[in-house]
Amino acid sequence: MGIFDKCTNYRDADKVIEAGVYPYFRMIESQQDPVVMMGGREVIMVGSNNYLGLTSHPRVKEAAIEAIRKYGTGCAGSRFLNGTLDIHVKLEEKLARFFRKEGALVYATGYQTNLGVLSAVVGRGDVAISDRLNHASIVDGLRLSNGEVKKFNHNDMEDLDRVLEGTRDKNKMIVVDGVFSMEGDISPVDEIIALRRKHDFGIMVDDAHGVGVLGETGRGTAEHFGVEDDVDIIMGTYSKSLGTIGGFVVASADIIKYLKHVSRSMIFSASLAPALVAAVSTALDIIDQEPERRERLWYNTNKMMEGFKSYGFDIGDAASPIIPVVVKEDMLAFKMALMLQEEGVFANPVVNPATPPGRALMRTSYMATHTDEHLDRVLEAFVKVGKQLGLIS
Repeated sequence: MGIFDKCTNYRDADKVIEAGVYPYFRMIESQQDPVVMMGGREVIMVGSNNYLGLTSHPRVKEAAIEAIRKYGTGCAGSRFLNGTLDIHVKLEEKLARFFRKEGALVYATGYQTNLGVLSAVVGRGDVAISDRLNHASIVDGLRLSNGEVKKFNHNDMEDLDRVLEGTRDKNKMIVVDGVFSMEGDISPVDEIIALRRKHDFGIMVDDAHGVGVLGETGRGTAEHFGVEDDVDIIMGTYSKSLGTIGGFVVASADIIKYLKHVSRSMIFSASLAPALVAAVSTALDIIDQEPERRERLWYNTNKMMEGFKSYGFDIGDAASPIIPVVVKEDMLAFKMALMLQEEGVFANPVVNPATPPGRALMRTSYMATHTDEHLDRVLEAFVKVGKQLGLIS
């Protein structure tokens, strides 16, 4: 037995490749627009998290270019030591203002944000209470913590109340996704907050898929429910609505000061590159200045929800620009992804363990920059392939 036997014996991917339906690492030859190039052919993209279309916004790209000219391509060190530029501090100040919190802290990726925040805040003797469908970065962040982890059934307030009753004498924090990244449904954060009448707890919302999408001004799930003052920590990423890559957290001044000196994934990682900082800062400005992007995003979202339902597809409890089409079987999802690609549509198959067994999905997600023509073609492709696979009649 050798340490690498598990690698040599790994066959899961080979089985899908041998079946001719391997759908991963598909190569894209253009920027993440509503239409992308694959193999020299145009394909409509409904597998991207570029909700507001900002990855290719001219102002965002120009801001990144100008930052490279001024600061170079990297910071050559961590924020803790030599890697804090004036634009990092200005971005944190802008994020704090945007979310109406006392402070903010920038991380190199969204994944590292959850690892760093949760492992720092949830300590020995504490309890973290997590929705069963939370993102893998939350799961892994809690694994790195020294606290006890308890789970409650997805969006089930009665089960959450039961778990809280069992932790009455403990310091605890509830952690939820604002928008769940596979099913596209929304955490009832307002109902969670209401449980504070009975229980004492902190709350953190991972709003990676809510920022720029939910709320009157795009401040996310807490704004959507009118509970911004009640959410202790809001985490977000730049790789969705904000058009680049990285992560951040906004919270009270005390929490931010603590994280700046304890959060290992921030302290021991190189600082976010100047081009990315500048891109995010400009994207925040555009979210403020161009609310019509969010309006168009919701027009597109509602059109596709109604379209899928009218043809008899099962889209679960989707309530966001993430709209899953339930296909149940993993191999069927793989097959459907490639059949859709042949019809000129890029969508993502999602299988166990990202979904429960027997609930494989085709995950679709929409952009403000999709046109009616794009969306009509997507529906036509889904209907054609769905009939061929027996998903609809």
